[in-house]
Amino acid sequence: MRQRLTQFLLIASTLWLCWLAMMLVHESGHVIGGLCSGGTVRRMVWYPTVISRTDVQPNPHPLIEVWAGPVIGSLAPLAAALLCSLLRLRIAYLVWAIAGFCLIANGAYIGIGSIKPIGDAQELIEDGMPRWPMAAFGLVAVSTGMWIWDRVSTRFGFGAVPIPVTSRHSWGMFGVAVIVTVIGFVVGNKGL
Repeated sequence: MRQRLTQFLLIASTLWLCWLAMMLVHESGHVIGGLCSGGTVRRMVWYPTVISRTDVQPNPHPLIEVWAGPVIGSLAPLAAALLCSLLRLRIAYLVWAIAGFCLIANGAYIGIGSIKPIGDAQELIEDGMPRWPMAAFGLVAVSTGMWIWDRVSTRFGFGAVPIPVTSRHSWGMFGVAVIVTVIGFVVGNKGL
C-alpha cells in the first residue's frame, strides 16, 4: 500500500509539474519568437489555474512568433532531458517524462488544430500556414512524446518489469511542484 501511495504521489506531482512546465516553456518560445522577429512582447500570462498566453504587439512576423511557442516548447525540454542523461543524473527520467509531456501537448495542440483550429493553430492558419505542416508536426511530436513516455514508464512503476518508485523522488517532485505552483501564483497573476 505504501508503495502505491508513493507511486501515486510521483505520478500526480510529475503530471502537475509537466503541465506547468509545458505552459511556461511554450510561452517562453512565443516570447523568444516575438523578440527575435522584431515584435514587442506586451504580456506573458503564466498562472497555474488558467491557460497561458503571450501578447505580442506589434507582431511583424506572426508565423515566426506563433511557431516558436510549440517548437521551442518541444525542443527545449528535450534538450534539457538529453543534457540530464549525458550528465547521468538520477532524475533524468523525470526530465524525460516532462519532455515527453511537452512533445505530446504541443504536438496535439498544433496537430489537432490543423483539423479543428483553435488558439495558435487558428492564428497559424489565418496567417497563411498550410495545414499539412501542422499535422506533420503534431504526428512527429506526439509519436516522439509517447515513445519517450513508454521508455520511462518502468521508472513510474509500470510495465512488465517495473522499477520500484523511490519515496525520495516522489517527495522531491511533490516539493518542486508546490514551489513552482506558488511561484506561478505569485508572479504569473501579474503577467511576466
